[in-house]
Amino acid sequence: MASKVAYDHSIKLLLIGDSSVGKSCLLLRYCDDYFRSARISTIGVDFKIKFLDIEGKKLKLQIWDTAGQERFRTMTTAYYRGAHGIVLVYDVCDRGSFDSVSRWVKQIDEHAGPDCHRILVANKIDFDKKDWNVPLEEGQQLANQFSIPFFPTSAKTNEGVPQAFEELAKVCMKSVAEKEQQEMAEAMKTNEHKKDLLRLGSGAGNSKHKEKSSKRYFC
Repeated sequence: MASKVAYDHSIKLLLIGDSSVGKSCLLLRYCDDYFRSARISTIGVDFKIKFLDIEGKKLKLQIWDTAGQERFRTMTTAYYRGAHGIVLVYDVCDRGSFDSVSRWVKQIDEHAGPDCHRILVANKIDFDKKDWNVPLEEGQQLANQFSIPFFPTSAKTNEGVPQAFEELAKVCMKSVAEKEQQEMAEAMKTNEHKKDLLRLGSGAGNSKHKEKSSKRYFC
């Protein structure tokens, strides 16, 4: 009978950042290869599923898009739990969204697990450079400061989008696989320990039986 599981690993990714930096557009571009120019703010959270093949493994990506508005921030912190990777997005034309990155990193540190990987994404690089308020060099420097990978992207042209998501997914996949291997090794050790205890108990029982039999014989 064929297994119903059509993937090797399930990976949860989270998109965070200020409102209007293009998180939803990045999600649509990557999952549906579609760009929506009309601005529609995310209410609370949204998510999409994408299947991906990396290094011979099939991944199921659950990508959650969170609202950047302050009034939804408390709600979205719950979604950090269980996340394997986080895409932190700012808009190259919005200095305020870039200045907020440090605050978002602090929130990640407070709510995400210690093994949660993260990347920094500079979105909207398709805009004319005269409209940019944050040079890519500054983005790279900030990423270096937090020791995380940096990806310039454009949801409109798809530049850098697949690379950002897939590099993060690859790192998360390796961490998940290593954790599963460790859990399997620990489970095997536990089972072997139980078997040893059962063997010892069985041996002790046999010794008592032999001792009783000997006593009856000599009597």
